[in-house]
Amino acid sequence: ALAENDFTRSDIIVTLGGGVAGDMGGFAAATFLRGIDFVQVPTSLLAQVDASVGGKTGVDLPFGKNLVGAFHQPRLVLADPKTLSTLPDAYFTDGMGEVIKYGCIKDADLFKTLESHSSFEDLKEELPAIITRCVDIKRMVVENDQFDTGERMLLNFGHTLAHTIEQHFHYQRESHGEAVAIGMYQITKLAEEKGLTPQGTAEKIKNVLH
Repeated sequence: ALAENDFTRSDIIVTLGGGVAGDMGGFAAATFLRGIDFVQVPTSLLAQVDASVGGKTGVDLPFGKNLVGAFHQPRLVLADPKTLSTLPDAYFTDGMGEVIKYGCIKDADLFKTLESHSSFEDLKEELPAIITRCVDIKRMVVENDQFDTGERMLLNFGHTLAHTIEQHFHYQRESHGEAVAIGMYQITKLAEEKGLTPQGTAEKIKNVLH
C-alpha cells in the first residue's frame, strides 16, 4: 500500500488505534525504505500505557508472539484519555493488566493507589495521572536499555507465561492484558515456592487484579 501510494522517506505513517495497529504500522515504517518516520496515536488503555511507547514493533507468527519485528522509535506519541470512553469494558480489563504490572515492578505508590480503588469506574478520575506515570516508568527503563538486554527485561514481568497462554489458545481466549495478569500471579506463586519472594505477595497481586 505504501509503494502504491508513492510514499517516500519524507512521508510519515500515523498509527491510530490499539496495540495491533501500532505494531503493524510501526513495523511497516521500520522496514519500508529501510525506515520512515511514524507517529503513534494509541486509543486503547493498553496501547496508551505500554504498547505505543518504547519503539518495539512486531507481528505474531503461529510459532509465537512478536517473532518478526524491529526496534523503531516513533517521532511522537499522542495519547488522549478521552478516547477510552468509547471502548467496551473488556478493553479496560486488558489495559489494567499492564497498569498493574508497572505497580509491581517499579512503583509501590502506584500499586497502593490501585489497591485503594474498588473498581475501574472508581479509578477513572485518576486515569490521566496513572497513564502518565506508566509511560514515565517505561520511558526511564527504555532510555537505560533500548534494546532489551538488561533492565528493560523488567517490563516482561508475567509475559513469559502470558505469551505461552496466548499461543496455546491461538490468541483466541485471553486478551494480552488478561494473559499478563495470569502470568504475573502464577510466576509470583512459583517465586514464593522457591523462596525468592515473600509469602503473600502473589495473593496481594491477585486481589488487585480482581
